[in-house]
Amino acid sequence: MAELRTPSKYITLVSADGFEFVVLREAALVSPFIKSMLDVRSQFAEAKDARCVFQEMSGMVLDKVVEYFHYWYRYRHSEDVPDMEIPVELCLEVLAAADYLGLDQ
Repeated sequence: MAELRTPSKYITLVSADGFEFVVLREAALVSPFIKSMLDVRSQFAEAKDARCVFQEMSGMVLDKVVEYFHYWYRYRHSEDVPDMEIPVELCLEVLAAADYLGLDQ
């Protein structure tokens, strides 16, 4: 029987171009996709290493995704939430990343 470890408080997200982002686990778990990857009962390497590599996501896009995770975490109990700034040239890629990560649910 596999031993369940206490998950680390932080995880590392890695972009296709090698940029690494250390993120508060609780904030990143807003993504159902990341949540399933990090499930301690799973056999995924990501769950053991607390490290997720996104081969299809650039560092610029992953940076905005990470910003959103922290933004969501900060304002999760607020009613008056300011708009998050996303550069126009990144909008389509960020939208595709959000869809991939299940953030549209």
